[in-house]
Amino acid sequence: MSPVLHQVDSVSSTQDRLQECALRGDPAGTAVLAAEQTAGRGRRGRPWVSPRGGLWLSVLCRPATDPAVEVLSLRVALGVARVVEQHARRVAVEIKWPNDLMLDGRKLGGILCEAHWQGDTAAWVAVGVGINLQNPIPPDLSTRAVALAEYAAEVTPGSLAPAVVATVLAASQIDRTLSPAEVAEFGERDWLKGRAISAPSGGVADGITAEGLLRVRGEGGQTTLVRSGEIVV
Repeated sequence: MSPVLHQVDSVSSTQDRLQECALRGDPAGTAVLAAEQTAGRGRRGRPWVSPRGGLWLSVLCRPATDPAVEVLSLRVALGVARVVEQHARRVAVEIKWPNDLMLDGRKLGGILCEAHWQGDTAAWVAVGVGINLQNPIPPDLSTRAVALAEYAAEVTPGSLAPAVVATVLAASQIDRTLSPAEVAEFGERDWLKGRAISAPSGGVADGITAEGLLRVRGEGGQTTLVRSGEIVV
């Protein structure tokens, strides 16, 4: 069985539809692309507004070893940032740890990795990618969110999806830690670097480790490693 890109008009969540594919045994690389989501979600179950015009995509991954979800999320973000820049050459995409894609200081998209376990073994991982492309940004979010159409109106969900699927699938087959080159590339795209944050640990954001942990430098010079949490700048 070969992986298929399922294109649907409207779905509650591409993550949930992809789970149906995974349960029936579809192979890695199978993906669901929706014109709109009516109940899209981000990290920690937050609603993700997904109107027509955006890229709302989930990709099925079946890693050979149990995944390090934090690392996978960052690796996918790096790959998707490259894909966006290849299709819209006038932009520079940054990454806000742990999973946001940023463009000119505003949120362009996000990554959501959900591992599904059978006992102590990961049966599969559903990787969701949401990117604002040609969808309208509500006025009350215009200072915090951005659509790629402001910079490259020609980029469509259909033109971007195949490259994103390939990038996600490749990311899921690599080692559980980030390589020195990946850590360096993240450093070049690190939106948080040098910014003062108050949560989940107070201090100054100071890059990431190979395990995908955020380094926070405190006032006394001590370093705290943060695995997860809501960043407050």
